[in-house]
Amino acid sequence: MRPPSPPLLILFLLVFPTIIYSATESPASSPSPHSPSPSSPSPSSSPSSPSPSSSPSSPSSSSSSLDPKQLRALQSLNIPISKDPCSRNATLCDSSKPFRHIVSLRLSNCSSYVALSYTALKSLSTLQSLQLLNCPVTPIRFPPELIASLRSFSCVRSLRKVSGVWLSRLENLTDLTVSDVQVKASGPYVILGHMNKLKSLTISRANLTGNLPKYIDSNLTHVDFSVNQLKGSIPTSITMLDGLEHLNLSSNELHGEIPPAIGNLISLKSLSLASNSLSGPIPGSVSAIPGLTHMDLSSNQLNGTIPKFISHMKNLKYLNLANNNLRGVMPFNSTFIKGLTVLKLSGNSNLCYNHSVLSSKLKLGIAPCDKYGMPMSPPPSKESSADDSSDYDDSDEDDNSNKKEHHHGPNKVVLGVAIALSSIVFLIIFLILCSKCCR
Repeated sequence: MRPPSPPLLILFLLVFPTIIYSATESPASSPSPHSPSPSSPSPSSSPSSPSPSSSPSSPSSSSSSLDPKQLRALQSLNIPISKDPCSRNATLCDSSKPFRHIVSLRLSNCSSYVALSYTALKSLSTLQSLQLLNCPVTPIRFPPELIASLRSFSCVRSLRKVSGVWLSRLENLTDLTVSDVQVKASGPYVILGHMNKLKSLTISRANLTGNLPKYIDSNLTHVDFSVNQLKGSIPTSITMLDGLEHLNLSSNELHGEIPPAIGNLISLKSLSLASNSLSGPIPGSVSAIPGLTHMDLSSNQLNGTIPKFISHMKNLKYLNLANNNLRGVMPFNSTFIKGLTVLKLSGNSNLCYNHSVLSSKLKLGIAPCDKYGMPMSPPPSKESSADDSSDYDDSDEDDNSNKKEHHHGPNKVVLGVAIALSSIVFLIIFLILCSKCCR
C-alpha cells in the first residue's frame, strides 16, 4: 500500500489535537447544574387582612343582598362599588338574612373624592375590620356603634394626621396598625390607656414622642414602636409580657441598659433594639429565650463581652451586634456560626476572634486575637465592613472556589494527555515511513 503523502500527514497531526481539545472544552461551556439561579424578589410586606370573628361567606353561599342602608353608605363615601359589593376582595360580608352586612372593609389608593361621613360610618356599624391604605382623608369622630363593633383598625399612609386621643377611643381593638402617619401624642400611654384587649400593636414611622408606658397590657403578642422619637429607658413592664412574640423598638432615642429580666420573655421569636443609645452589657438572660430566631442589637453603645451562652441558642438564625463597644474574644465556634444565616460583628474595635479555632475565611468583620485576647491588627472600617455585611457566607464561597478549580483543572490535564497521544501517533507514523523509505 502506498504510504500517505507528507502534507496529508501534517494536516492530520494538526487537526487531531484540535479535535480532542474541542471535545474537552465543550462540557465546560454548558451551564453547571449547580449554578445559582436568580433569586426571585421577595414580596413586599403589606398589612395582613385580619379575619373577622364572624365568618364571612362568599356570594355563592348566600342569595341575600347587601343591606340597602349600607349600600347607600358606600355610595355616599364615593367608593366605587359593583352590583354586588360583597363580591369585591376589599369587602367581606356575613351571611345574615334577609340582608347581608359588611364585616370587613378595605379602602386603598383612595381618590380625592373619597371622604368619611359620620352618617355613613354609623350605617356601617357592623364593621369588625377597617383598613385604610394610601387614603389621605380627613379623620372624623367614629360613631359609638362602630367603636363598639370594631376589632381591627389599620391606617397606613392614610389620614391627614391623627391625635393620640382620637386613636384611644377605639378601645375594643385587638389589632392596631398605624404606619407612616403623623401621630400627635405626648406618649404611647395616651393611646393605650384604655385598650386592654390589644394583642397586636404597631405604631411605626409616626413621629411619636414621649416615653414607653410603664404599664402595658399582658395580652400583647406583637409590639412595634420602630422609627419614632421615643426616649427614656426600656421599662420592666415590657419584660412581663410572657406571651410576647415580636418586639421592635429600633430607631428611637432609648437609653440605659437592656433590662436583665429580658429573658422572661419566653415566647419571644424576634427582638430588635437597634439604632438607639442603649449601654451596658448584653444580658446573659437572652440565652434563656428558647424560640428566639432574630436578635438585632446593632448601632448602640453596648459594652462588655458577648455572653458565651448565646452560642447555645439553637434556633437563632439572625444575630447582629455590629457597631457597639463590645470587647474581648468572640465566644462562638464554627458549628454555631454555620447555623446562622446572618452574623454581623463589625464596628466593635476591641472585639476579636480566636484564629486557632476559626478560619479567616469566615469574614467576621473583626480582627484575630493575639495571645492577650486583643485584636492583632486594626479591624476593617465600618464602611467596608458594611459592604461585606459580615454575614456568614463561607460555605457558598468555598463551593464556588471548588467549582472553579474543578472546572479548569481537568481541562489542562486532558489537554496534556491529548498532546502526548498526538506525539506518540506522530512518532509511530514517522517510524513507519522511515522503515519503508529504507527498503
